[in-house]
Amino acid sequence: MKSPVVKRSIVIAGHKTSVSLEEAFWSGLKHIAVNRRMSLSDLVGSIDAERQHGNLSSAIRLFVLEHYQTQSNVDDDEADEHEILSARAAASIL
Repeated sequence: MKSPVVKRSIVIAGHKTSVSLEEAFWSGLKHIAVNRRMSLSDLVGSIDAERQHGNLSSAIRLFVLEHYQTQSNVDDDEADEHEILSARAAASIL
């Protein structure tokens, strides 16, 4: 059986390194880079520069997880605001 973790090479600040990531994290990372209008190498470089401990692959996983958790919280807040506005509109009609 093939491992879901794939080793990929990337250049960070002119140095070639490799990271081992599951496809879901790699796809999420690429999506974030596109949305931020950054190259994948620049995004991984910034993650590498800001990590406190652990290996780069773990730092990337945590970065992607945090990004989508934050996005989910924003979506939840927007949904709550929409529900409040809808309730106010309905109350004003009654």
